[in-house]
Amino acid sequence: MHRWLLRSSLLLITVSATLAATALPATACGEDDGPHGVAARLTGSPGAEKNVKAVGNVPGAQGAISLQFLQYGARDVMVVSGEFGLKTYDLTANPAAPKLIGQLNMPGMWETEDTEVDPVRKRVFLSRDPRAFNGNVRTGESGVYVVDLTKPEQPTVLSYVKVPAGHTTTCINDCQYLWTGGPAKADSMPAAWGGRPIWVTDVRDPRKPKVNPNPIELARNDGQTDYVHDVQVDETGIAWASGRGGVRGYWTTGMHQDPVTGKLRMASANDPVPYAGGGIKETAAPSKFMHNSFRPIGNRAKDGGGAGPFADGNLIYATEESFVDGCAGDGVLVIASLAGSYGGEGWRSTPQKPYRLNTVGTWGVAGQEGSDPASADCSAHYFDVQDKILVQSFYAQGTRFLDVSDPTNPKQIAYYRPADAAAWAPYWHRGFVYVADNTRGIDILQLTR
Repeated sequence: MHRWLLRSSLLLITVSATLAATALPATACGEDDGPHGVAARLTGSPGAEKNVKAVGNVPGAQGAISLQFLQYGARDVMVVSGEFGLKTYDLTANPAAPKLIGQLNMPGMWETEDTEVDPVRKRVFLSRDPRAFNGNVRTGESGVYVVDLTKPEQPTVLSYVKVPAGHTTTCINDCQYLWTGGPAKADSMPAAWGGRPIWVTDVRDPRKPKVNPNPIELARNDGQTDYVHDVQVDETGIAWASGRGGVRGYWTTGMHQDPVTGKLRMASANDPVPYAGGGIKETAAPSKFMHNSFRPIGNRAKDGGGAGPFADGNLIYATEESFVDGCAGDGVLVIASLAGSYGGEGWRSTPQKPYRLNTVGTWGVAGQEGSDPASADCSAHYFDVQDKILVQSFYAQGTRFLDVSDPTNPKQIAYYRPADAAAWAPYWHRGFVYVADNTRGIDILQLTR
């Protein structure tokens, strides 16, 4: 990804604050969380598209990293986070022509990846990476801003709390708690750690968040505590933590048998119960760094039993984010089976006796139709799934639409790659796909196939 080194800022930032900034490209959040060769904004290729119609663009959202949607009765609002802070757009009248209605100016903000909203209480949670506001991974400050969007025209910071992690933050148990992870470890953290795990924050009182000092999701990489990049919660409420060492899922409410200890115990956000998951085979993801994930449920039973290894509920989709020289070895989409991992196998994995999920299928953009052979910026990034159509961002290689009805053989059915693409995250919404493009702002696409 692209980092921007900027002037220091106040910790609490009001709606009207305007802070000067300068921009310098820098890092990826992949294997070593260090710099990678970023492809030029314009590679010389004229761009390419197939079976996709670009119906709109929001250039005023340049620097976009993530977006979400909130409903206010019949009113439809898009919430965009990025290097500028936060912007809100009204989509009600015309979803292809978003209208800017509110802004929280935080120039120099980083990272706000996979920003999440509370759809009931109308709040948004912005993760502050230690590299924000001219900081660095080793010594910079990280934390979470809780922003009130009761009035989308007036985003208001309710609180800011320092958290030892800050690359991403995720709603747990209906946004009563947050799980915050990443990036690489700070100088003050144990030398044996490979990266930051997860810290839990109680946000039931949004003006006084309380951070649990004891991190969770430890020993995730064959027994080593390592970088947890992001967390996604599936339809059943299971929280899937992705990072170096694979993807592992947890119950965060209710009474469950712990497959690691064999004991029946109550799950909570601060003390979750392992469910399933584990490492991804190195033949599929050599870096072992899994960026984000998705577990399709469909009609599948919620307890993980009774269906084949390729059935919905027994699959986990995950993205490897990794940058190497050239393009062919960059991170790919991986589909793996959870079958065989429901007994705590992923928590007992060691270097001597590693446990890995079985790979079902993979897909990478290198050499695919519509790709730019002049670009070396090909890693997979965020994706979204609707009706067996997976849409995924591949940075300079743009947005790709894949038919995953056969998980063993994902097939590209459409693509949209502007010559200046820096696609970070796509989102299905109201029949369109909204792409957070760090260079272009928001691209609004319609699948025409």
